[in-house]
Amino acid sequence: MPAPSPLTRRRLRVMGAVQGVGYRWFARAAAQELGLSGWARNRDDGTVEVEAEGEPQALDEFVSRLRAGPPAAAVDAIEVQERRPRGERGFTIRR
Repeated sequence: MPAPSPLTRRRLRVMGAVQGVGYRWFARAAAQELGLSGWARNRDDGTVEVEAEGEPQALDEFVSRLRAGPPAAAVDAIEVQERRPRGERGFTIRR
């Protein structure tokens, strides 16, 4: 049986029409479905910031889902930065 993948953490800045369209809730649902932990919040500049932690393959799928977004969103770009894992549990929506 292969050893589990090491945890990875990524900070994402999602640009486009992503506020007021349920984007943070979409991100939370996708993260929970993929077994990821972290958080999502709106930024004053109109972007959504997301930090997620989990297995690398799950994070890759998460980023793909965030690129598609919920039906009312229009994602123009996502900036991705690697972060150090924190071992956090659950996924929250921050204000």
